[in-house]
Amino acid sequence: MLPIARGIYSGLANITRNSRAALHTASALRCKAEASSEEKDSTESTEGDGEDNSSGSSSDPKDRSKLIPVETSIRYLKSAAYKQTYGEDFVWTQYRRNHKGMYAPRKTRKQCIRQNRITTGNPCPICRDEYLVLDYRNTELLEQFISPYSGDVLSYSKTGLCQKSHLRLQVAVQQARDSGYLTYDVPFREYDYNEYYGQEQKQKA
Repeated sequence: MLPIARGIYSGLANITRNSRAALHTASALRCKAEASSEEKDSTESTEGDGEDNSSGSSSDPKDRSKLIPVETSIRYLKSAAYKQTYGEDFVWTQYRRNHKGMYAPRKTRKQCIRQNRITTGNPCPICRDEYLVLDYRNTELLEQFISPYSGDVLSYSKTGLCQKSHLRLQVAVQQARDSGYLTYDVPFREYDYNEYYGQEQKQKA
């Protein structure tokens, strides 16, 4: 009986050893396969993120690092896209300021763009559209911010422009008037006639 029992025991031991080795190799191969699949997924995700970042940076609506030429802005004002966006109104007509409370602050915000990016959720009419370039040659845009009655630049409380854009608007309007692109009325000059006629009366006396 002992040799038979020994044979059975040795057979069972060999089977268990083989099964353990098989399980070990199978688990090792499975771990390698999972690691390789994770590496592939990570590389694909990083490549996809890189593509998304590149495409997102190129088409980021808040990015203002790209400078638009004045000629492009002039063509934009005559395009169908401008007519579809603004219609027959001025660029500031449909704009509404976003503020806390019932009454708006007297002054608008200091600026909408910081470090070549829009940093506010409701930018002013000039900062929100990158194709609206304030330049002394872009008279069609400048005339929208000039009062037809007095000839003065409209206040920022009416147009909603930020302080920086309003200052750039004033500079562009003054340059356009100095260069002859915009016409304006010469202010009426008042003279003190006592400086002239008073001397004649003294001489007659």
